[in-house]
This record gives sequence, structure tokens and C-alpha cells, in this order.
Amino acid sequence: MQIKTKAIVLTSIKYGEADLIVKCLTEEGVKSYLIRSIFRSKSKKLQIGYFQPLSQLEISAFHNNKGNLNKMSEARVSYLYTSIGSNVYKQSIALFLSECLAYALREEERNPALFEYIETSFKWLDQHDSYANFHLIFLWYLSKFLGIFPDLEGNNNNYFNLDEGSFNELKPLGNYLSGDKLILFKSIIGIKFDDMQGLKWSSESRNQVLEIVLKYYELHLPGFKKPRSLKVLKEVFNEVS
Repeated sequence: MQIKTKAIVLTSIKYGEADLIVKCLTEEGVKSYLIRSIFRSKSKKLQIGYFQPLSQLEISAFHNNKGNLNKMSEARVSYLYTSIGSNVYKQSIALFLSECLAYALREEERNPALFEYIETSFKWLDQHDSYANFHLIFLWYLSKFLGIFPDLEGNNNNYFNLDEGSFNELKPLGNYLSGDKLILFKSIIGIKFDDMQGLKWSSESRNQVLEIVLKYYELHLPGFKKPRSLKVLKEVFNEVS
């Protein structure tokens, strides 16, 4: 079945001498495409430059709906980033979050709210200059769309149970937060992108919160693992306040 849909590139991997396998979040769900001979083709309908991490596209494609690789016949940029492609800090965020999304998004079903959240979030990143904590806020609210958002009831308690995703009055047996780490974790609650300047975190604090969020994802999403680009992200953002 041929369809036209918006698509956000998650990963692209060279396959063989000239082919490319591209994984996208589309309006129809997560889909993977085999694009033949793109490294040799001079066609303007499918160009290698379109398939950078988090590129926002409009595509024409044939979906077989059998879990196999799909075919893409045409693509064009639907939103052209003006700063993400040239800003090393934003590039590191884009690479890191594209890996996170590739691990986290495994559903085939349509999820319009999820697509809109990701689409508008990266437009926000492209258009704003204060973004040091963007990846943390993004992952925090992404968990809502993934069905793993923490239960915030009782957030005055002294422990957060990472395994259960809830605040506890008594010390849990498994993975939990308390003390300074719990205070850092609580500081992200209710913060929106436009409010992130209010988070006066040092690089060390930012890295601690990121480790907490990634641990939470690992505990609640089967197959999720820390992205390979995490080290680069930390190195780059050690310079940012």
C-alpha cells in the first residue's frame, strides 16, 4: 500500500556497497526502509543528506505491514533545521536523543500525540538558544507517551522507588533514590522547555539527573540501553552552564 506521511529519522545504516536502511517514526508508527543504491544514485527524489538523525521529512512509501523492510519512493524535507545542523551542542543532543528514541520506540501502531510531541520538541530546540537541559526535559515528558511516567503522588516522601516508579515513605528494597539525588530528581518535576533556565544545575548535577533518567528507562523499557553517544554528550556539555 502506497502512503504519504511525515517521518522523523531515527537511524540510518549503510547496507552493502550502496544501500541504506533507515528507521523512522512516521505518522503510521515506527517503520524501517531499505533504500536501494542511494550512494550511487543522482536522483533528487531520495538524497543521502535527507537521512540525518532527527531530520523531519515528508515521504512517499510502500508499507507492507508485515514487519519487513518497507520501500521509500520519494522524500523531501518538511522542516529545515536552521541551527541544529551547525551547532555542535545541538548536534550532540540530536545524536543522543535519536539513539534514545531508536531504543525506546518499538511500536508499530499509530500514535499521533507521540509524533506531534517529538516533531514540535525538536522544532523548539532548533529555534531557541537556551537548551542545556533540553535532553532531560525531553526524556522526562517522553515517558508519558511511552506509558512509564512516574506516579508523582506522595512526592514529599523521602524515597523514590525506581523499580515501581513511585515515591515511598519507607526505604524500598530494590533501586531507589534518596538524599541529594532525590532532590535533583524532584527539581525536574513540572519544568517545561521554556522554564529550563530556572534549572541552575552544574555539569555534574546535570549528568547525575541524566544517569537517573536513563536508569529509569532501562528498568521500564525492555531492550533500552544507554546510547553510545552518551560519552560525547557529557564531554560537550561539561562546557555548558
